[in-house]
Amino acid sequence: MKKKRYTEEQIIGAIKQHESGVKVDDICRQLNISQGTFYNWRSKYAGLEVSEAKRLKELESENAKLKKLLAEKLLENEAMKDVLSKKW
Repeated sequence: MKKKRYTEEQIIGAIKQHESGVKVDDICRQLNISQGTFYNWRSKYAGLEVSEAKRLKELESENAKLKKLLAEKLLENEAMKDVLSKKW
C-alpha cells in the first residue's frame, strides 16, 4: 500500500476539527489513517498554526543539514589524527 503524505494544512485542519468536537474515529476514517497516527500528529502539531508548522519543518531540515556537516567534519578530523599519529 502506498504511503500517503499529508500537508501541514491538512494535519492542522484535522487537529482543529478534533478541538471543535469531532470524534477522533470520524477524523481517522475520513483521512484513512490510524488513531496512533492522529495522536502522533496531535503531539507534534497541537497549538501550531500553518505558518508555524512550515517554519518548524524548515528548521528541522536545516538542523539535519548542519548535523550532517558536523559529522563529516568530525570524521575528517578523526582521520587526520589517525594519519598524523602513526609512527613512521
